[in-house]
Amino acid sequence: MIKLNCDMGESFGIWKMGKDEEVMPYISLANLACGFHASDAITMNRSVELAKKYNVTIGAHPSYQDLVGFGRRSMSCSLEEIKSIILYQIGALSAFCKAHGVAISYVKPHGALYNDMMKDENIFKAILSALSSYDKNIKLMVLSKPDNEAYEHTAKKYNINLLYEVFADRNYNDDGSLLSRMLPDAVINDELEVMQRIEILKNNGFLESIKGKKLFLKADTICVHGDGGNALSFIKALNKVLI
Repeated sequence: MIKLNCDMGESFGIWKMGKDEEVMPYISLANLACGFHASDAITMNRSVELAKKYNVTIGAHPSYQDLVGFGRRSMSCSLEEIKSIILYQIGALSAFCKAHGVAISYVKPHGALYNDMMKDENIFKAILSALSSYDKNIKLMVLSKPDNEAYEHTAKKYNINLLYEVFADRNYNDDGSLLSRMLPDAVINDELEVMQRIEILKNNGFLESIKGKKLFLKADTICVHGDGGNALSFIKALNKVLI
């Protein structure tokens, strides 16, 4: 069964983002921000508490240290820095999980760090190294591509299992990468089109790229966004499609 995941816990201070309390009952995996692109101590605590209430699996959502840019800007970091910022953020979220009697099950890097991980093998290895040194039972969520063999082979060297993610509302290039958010067609806003894409993925195992190429993708989970105006109705509908 393909599970829904959602980026959550991205409010901080007096700034609010997302509809976490409304969305949480309809997802299976919650990617919780860890303070570097969003969130704060109180938000992390409340987010873990909310996930536990609805029996939602918790994932850490670490990023570059870029609060102003919401973690969507690449930063020039050494591999030691990459490993350290991953451990730092996992550690913060783990404290709240421990306090509530739950645990982090997986890590999904956020924004630019996620994209850089998929393009740069050394960054991918640094993140795997961080997870392996902390807890080999924690999985790493990655962008599913038509050929995942190289990622799988590398992850096995670190004894880390991968979760393959597909984006319901993002257009893809022919090579299986996501269309840049700088381009106007990067995000699909038509809910009916998104539902049709997911039906095809569920039944036939592929999505079409922006140019119409069939991309056969392994899909453990689908990312949905919980901050749009129609986010709740959209997520409810997707949930029904996947059941």
